[in-house]
Amino acid sequence: MWQTSTRLLQLLTMLQARRDWSGQELASRLEVSTRTIRTDIERLRDLGYPVEASPGVGGGYRLSHGTTMPPLLLDDEEVVAVAVALRSTAGAGVTGIEEASLRALVKLEQMLPNRLRHRIDEVRTATVSVPGAGPTVDLAVLSAIAGAIRASERLRFDYVAHDGRQTMRTTEPQRLVVWGRRWYLLGWDVDRANWRTFRVDRIKPKTPTGPRFPPRTLTDDEASRFVQRSAGTATWRYRARIRIHAPLDQVRALLPLAVDVAADGPDRCIIEAGSDTPHQLALYVGLLDIDFDILEPPGLADAFIRLAERYRRAAEAPTASQLPASAASHRRVTPVRPQRQSSPSCGPSLSKARAIRR
Repeated sequence: MWQTSTRLLQLLTMLQARRDWSGQELASRLEVSTRTIRTDIERLRDLGYPVEASPGVGGGYRLSHGTTMPPLLLDDEEVVAVAVALRSTAGAGVTGIEEASLRALVKLEQMLPNRLRHRIDEVRTATVSVPGAGPTVDLAVLSAIAGAIRASERLRFDYVAHDGRQTMRTTEPQRLVVWGRRWYLLGWDVDRANWRTFRVDRIKPKTPTGPRFPPRTLTDDEASRFVQRSAGTATWRYRARIRIHAPLDQVRALLPLAVDVAADGPDRCIIEAGSDTPHQLALYVGLLDIDFDILEPPGLADAFIRLAERYRRAAEAPTASQLPASAASHRRVTPVRPQRQSSPSCGPSLSKARAIRR
């Protein structure tokens, strides 16, 4: 009985590791006859594992999807990965999943051997979770969107835009993209005949879903880049075109994906960037530490002039070491409390500041 149970676990592990196996391959690996393999396959089916069999020379066995959830067989690394993933779901920004994750984690930890419990405890002890801020999404909404994507069915939903307008959208959903704590739907907007990005926390799906559509060719990397560009530019209040005196590849490495960069000859490029204010945009363009020309709008030059004059006054002001001792001791210093500003998308990854007006 013990040998049979061990063999069944080994057989199940093999079926989970590869899609198709011939009976002869399984028999050779387990050092039994093909008749014993057929008997063990029947035992697995009795336990709830849906094992399909195809006859003939090219036939074999395959573990398919079933209608019930049979016991899973996980190796040590998979168990640790599942436990860490369950613990991290609390910060995923999904409403209603925390309690279910905790129940699953408790069941898992009750079955763990000491060696694995020790490894998971080490991860938990060494990890600090920062409470996330921002909107959360409903698990039922995620499930509805994922179901429409899997079935290639049009999805209709009410949507609240970033300016508060409420609209009804019809899309051919393609991908759910997670960026930080926010979830985005990337889909083809049927009415606008173009790709659009939607924040899932602003979506209220309508039922039933629409007709089926042929899936469009879109890789995961393309979906990720599109969402980063679209979401990064959606909140820009001020936009500008600037010629940077450096090759495209050099500048592209310094800027986030939201900023569009186009070559303008071998040694120059043109960026289309944005921010909340001209002052912020001037600051972050200066952080490139590269010469540049302002193409549009012309009014952006005023922000660079004001910034340059402020830096010049600070550089020309006498320092404490240059003042007489009496003046330095009585010099009044007014503390300045820095104002917190939202970082524009052309961002904090840049190097040091130098605003140059061409």
